Parts: sequence; C-alpha cells; structure tokens
Amino acid sequence: MSQVSAINCIEVPDGYEEIAISTRDLYINYFKKQPGFVSSTFYRASVQNGKINFINIVVWRDKEAYDAVVNKGYENSDGLNSDGMKVLGKGFPEPIKVHPGVFEIISK
Repeated sequence: MSQVSAINCIEVPDGYEEIAISTRDLYINYFKKQPGFVSSTFYRASVQNGKINFINIVVWRDKEAYDAVVNKGYENSDGLNSDGMKVLGKGFPEPIKVHPGVFEIISK
C-alpha cells in the first residue's frame, strides 16, 4: 500500500482567514492523534488573485488509515465521522468553501 494525500483546496473570503486557520489547526490536532497520520502542510497563496487561496495537504499511511478516520463521513451529508468530527472538508464554516480530494502518489 502507498501513502495517500487528502488535498483540500480552500476558498476563504476576506475577513475569514483566521477562522480558516484555526479550523484547520483544530482538525490537524485531531488527525495527529489518529493511527496512520503521517503529516500535514498548509499553504497560503502568495498572490491573492483567485478563488483558491489556501491548500491543506494531509498525508496518511495508506487509504485504509484515511478511510478509518473518515469512516461514517462518507455516509451522511454533514460528513460526520464516528467521533462526531465533520470530515471531507465539511468542518469549515460558511462562507468558506472546501474542494476536497484524495490522491495516491504515482511518480516522484
């Protein structure tokens, strides 16, 4: 099995930057306690000329470790997992918009 990366492209309107950062930090602190968590890197666009101004990349040991954390989040519109955390990018409040994706490494 290879590592997978959950990559969230995040649209953050002016005035919501600190909320986006603190929400991301809350989730990363939760993820760090989960089996299979490898790392996380948070990016802010250096030029703010588009809709996507933050990217969060969370690396998991494998797809099974990722799925174990997300678990029930796939099954409900709120993305709630079995710990009551909103996963799949749904933990950010409106009007912040998250575009989540899960990717496997195919080349380095």
